[in-house]
Amino acid sequence: MLKQLLRTKHPLAVTSEAGEFELHRTLGPWGLTAIGIGAVIGGGIFAMTGHAAAEHTGPAIMLSFVLAAVCCTFCALCYAEFAAMVPVSGSAYSYAYATLGEGAAWFIGWMLILEYGISASAVAASFTGYLKSFLDHLGLHLPAIIANAPLDTHFHTTGAIINLPAVGIVLALTGLCYVGIRESAGVNTAMVVLKVLLLIVVIALGCRYVDTSLWQPFIPPNQGGDAFGWPGVLRGAAIMFFAYIGFEATSVAAQESINPKRDLPIGMLASLAICTVIYIAIAAVMTGLLSYTQLGTDEAVVTAISAHPALAGLRWLVEIGALIGLSSVILCMVIGQPRIFMIMANDGLLPHVFTRIHPKYRTPHINTLITGAGIAVAAGIFPLDVLGDLTSIGTLISFAAVCAGVWILRVTHPESPRSFRIPLAPLVCLLGIVSCLILLGVTFYFGAYNFRLTLIWTLIGVVLYFAYGYRHSRLRNI
Repeated sequence: MLKQLLRTKHPLAVTSEAGEFELHRTLGPWGLTAIGIGAVIGGGIFAMTGHAAAEHTGPAIMLSFVLAAVCCTFCALCYAEFAAMVPVSGSAYSYAYATLGEGAAWFIGWMLILEYGISASAVAASFTGYLKSFLDHLGLHLPAIIANAPLDTHFHTTGAIINLPAVGIVLALTGLCYVGIRESAGVNTAMVVLKVLLLIVVIALGCRYVDTSLWQPFIPPNQGGDAFGWPGVLRGAAIMFFAYIGFEATSVAAQESINPKRDLPIGMLASLAICTVIYIAIAAVMTGLLSYTQLGTDEAVVTAISAHPALAGLRWLVEIGALIGLSSVILCMVIGQPRIFMIMANDGLLPHVFTRIHPKYRTPHINTLITGAGIAVAAGIFPLDVLGDLTSIGTLISFAAVCAGVWILRVTHPESPRSFRIPLAPLVCLLGIVSCLILLGVTFYFGAYNFRLTLIWTLIGVVLYFAYGYRHSRLRNI
């Protein structure tokens, strides 16, 4: 059993097996960059920035964004080398299988469900808040009983039945992904362009009214625990890490990329760089327009803009931009998760039904329907806080595994062709692993329930692996 758990596949074998399930190759570097930006800019900047600034960082939310970006940069470089070397769907799962063994690959694949599936649920939950605000301005009001999660952070009932708008947007975008990657990517690119332009407008107009005195003190004195000071900045970095999740979503579309060895590194690094600049600029404008103590709302960008009379007219524009931005994130995650299921089923770790490709649309249609249904259920039941923390935990674990995998492959397979090579690879990989573990430790330290939920999720994955994957693994039957 231990031998099988540690058994790996040669990176080139991973690539050749992917050809058994051919998808349409229609994505170039700009399409992949748009998928990355579409997956990144959404719930983090629109829903979580205000709470992080008001409760943990103050104006130093800008510094938290930088720290999270540094961690993601190390990981992006590792992803880029892996994606150029093993240009297949599956993301960190495929990379772990090539370096750390089947047991670790299953664990990472199980954690990726938290990153793609649960993060889409979290973004869908925040979509409801902006939709309610937008409809309120039109004189339309959604009943609270169908527009809130029935469970709160401590899993107590809230009196609501379901978060119906969250469920609705997920199912609508799932239908789009069912039709095909070209149609989905086209809609996503349009949404990305619109939301980026809207954010640029907010930055350009808002910076004219920034009051720099509101940035003092930049790091408010610590008030105990993770309330401000440097502990608060680190907690803010762990929270805002959620805002960067998705830049590596380009890697799961590898089999639909025209030239993956060239375009995947471009897509990942370009999307991360663009999003970092936008995040820091938006954070600077928000904290410069309104005191950070007043930003703890579910629509912090709107709150900051509305506080200044000269900018009040932008409120509608920001709300529309938020709805577009959140929708594009959900779309990208619904694109990504089914392709991870497909590659896991190709390895025998999931039932063969997950490998089926639609004869007309050439998409993993069954996976897409299953993914959409699962995301919709989670979005309709659980609150944003729980979903956000679980997403960050799963992502940090998978990012650390990718960094470790690149380091291992440099030692075990130095002869393998790499069209993109990380400079100072051992140092970059080590810094990526350490930064992920620091943020993971902060998340667990200041939220003990996060550890318990992650443990339960892991145990469920272990049971499923030994109940099916262990016995049906293709490596075992070779």
